[in-house]
Amino acid sequence: MSSKVSGIRGGRSRVVPDDCPINVVQISGLPMMKMIKHCHEEGSGSVDVAQGALLGLVVEKRLEITNCFPFPKQDDSVDEDEAYQIAMMKKLRRVNVDHLHVGWYQSADVGNFISLPLLESQYHYQNSIEESVVLIYDTQKTARGFLSLKAYRLTPQAVVMYKEEGFTPDALRNLKVGYESLFIEVPVVMKNSSLSNILLNQLSDMVPEEDGLGFLDLGTSSVLEGHMRCMMERVDELNQEAIKFNRYQQQVLRQQQDKYRYMQKRAQENAARQAKDEPPLPDEDINKLFRPLPTPQRLNPMIVAGQVNAYSSHVAQFCSQAMAKLFVTQTLQKAKEDTGSAKSLQ
Repeated sequence: MSSKVSGIRGGRSRVVPDDCPINVVQISGLPMMKMIKHCHEEGSGSVDVAQGALLGLVVEKRLEITNCFPFPKQDDSVDEDEAYQIAMMKKLRRVNVDHLHVGWYQSADVGNFISLPLLESQYHYQNSIEESVVLIYDTQKTARGFLSLKAYRLTPQAVVMYKEEGFTPDALRNLKVGYESLFIEVPVVMKNSSLSNILLNQLSDMVPEEDGLGFLDLGTSSVLEGHMRCMMERVDELNQEAIKFNRYQQQVLRQQQDKYRYMQKRAQENAARQAKDEPPLPDEDINKLFRPLPTPQRLNPMIVAGQVNAYSSHVAQFCSQAMAKLFVTQTLQKAKEDTGSAKSLQ
């Protein structure tokens, strides 16, 4: 028995291209529960981020994740982290457990996973392991009743951008890379054995009835407030980046005007000297007189724009589900009042 996990980004899911080495991610119940436990224990805060390795194998174009283990704390050095991962995979191989590295996972807080370290890490993973993915588990959304587990890969354009370090506006325009084309979302399917499904059915019957009504929780003000606060911070940051880029464009335009005036003045002086039968002024390297201004990197603004888009899509999705809950509870309340009035008349 298999079930699909939420895989929507920005209101719609992107189609996995045919040249992608995988078209679906299949995860078992054991690594999924280990990952969820680790993310809630260490990555439930706004600062702490839980990360770990995904182990499994590729069958045709299906990436099967069968095990995982957490990464050590960020206090350790890079060499210690690599030694720890290698030691873990060797020990798993000795006990005949899947030990092939197929990606990594990371916790998130209301969709704030898009960052420069994540892009760099996934680029190095895809360079060394072609089929690798990054699983993003959102702890806050799941705590509110919306299971959020998504798998992402860098697009071919984003890989070329990192390989060539083309973060300038011209490079991004030529590669046609924007915040909406940084990642490809791969569908995630959770698959359990028949015995696991039987156990889950038995456990669901043991859950008290009153504990299963959390999906009608209408306390949405705190969630929306957190979403809006984060979105406002990112919008302010994006506005500052836009101001910096506009200032750079103004400086470039001013420098070009100064260069044009200098060349005109130089031509007039040479024409006057030629009229007096004097030799022209020696040629000078104009780039030394007017040094080109450094082009600002556009990667960080693109990441911030992606964060704003993610927050806005989360707000839209959360509000639509909250409205559905409100209509359901209104109908239930009306039915309860009608039943009470009918009993009073009897």
